[in-house]
Amino acid sequence: MEALVATAVGVMTAVGVFLILRLRTFPVVLGTLLLSYAVNLFLFATGRLYIDRAPIFTEAARAYTDPLPQALVLTAIVISFGMTAVVVLLALGAYLDTGTDRIDLARQDDDEDVT
Repeated sequence: MEALVATAVGVMTAVGVFLILRLRTFPVVLGTLLLSYAVNLFLFATGRLYIDRAPIFTEAARAYTDPLPQALVLTAIVISFGMTAVVVLLALGAYLDTGTDRIDLARQDDDEDVT
């Protein structure tokens, strides 16, 4: 189970970094989403992956899972949702202002001046 989660975190991180390095805004937004999902999964896995264990320690429970990573993941989900909304609005505003979603506009403007 741990190998599967570690592989999923690694693949999501690699794909997220690959998408962030693209020259268009939409893949960059998707890359940041994938990176936030990878971090959330990593934080959740730090609490150990137990099956059928109580989330809160009680007298009857023999063992319990750590509730702190679960709380951190819930907080990270809310923050990443808000930041994604802000980044999407910034990207939409830039697209409406410039008419393109390319990131390297300065280099593109220099190329147009030469011709």
